[in-house]
Amino acid sequence: MNADKLRTIEDWVTFYRHEFGLPVAERGGFVMLPVTSRVGVIHLPVARAEKVRTVLQQQHKSGPMLARQIRWSFLTAPDSRPGEQVMDVLNRMDIGIPAIGSAVMLPTGLGRWTREGCHWVKPPARELELPPLSAIITTALAVGAGGED
Repeated sequence: MNADKLRTIEDWVTFYRHEFGLPVAERGGFVMLPVTSRVGVIHLPVARAEKVRTVLQQQHKSGPMLARQIRWSFLTAPDSRPGEQVMDVLNRMDIGIPAIGSAVMLPTGLGRWTREGCHWVKPPARELELPPLSAIITTALAVGAGGED
């Protein structure tokens, strides 16, 4: 399927489902990826996200990443949910983990400029495994150690 020929939201939903195996749906005129027990998301501020991306690439664990103006969203395999104390630390660092049942808007374009105001830093791929949520959390906490923030 050629992404340049996709015109409608329904085209994009079909594209994400068939090309990448993502369980997306149309909602309100947008392509939405629901957060489930199989596909999760973690939002990080841009500076920390760039550091996390570098570490994950070095470890060959990077997965799909969306960029927005003030944050990046990493798609994850939700292997475990952090406890209350870790969630408090993450919240103080402006790191968010959407709950199951929420959804994330995906771009209707593979280039840098989309109507949704986001683009893929690293697009999904059918053969690309999602990194475990715990690995991204651990990395996000580690890259901020030592007073860097």
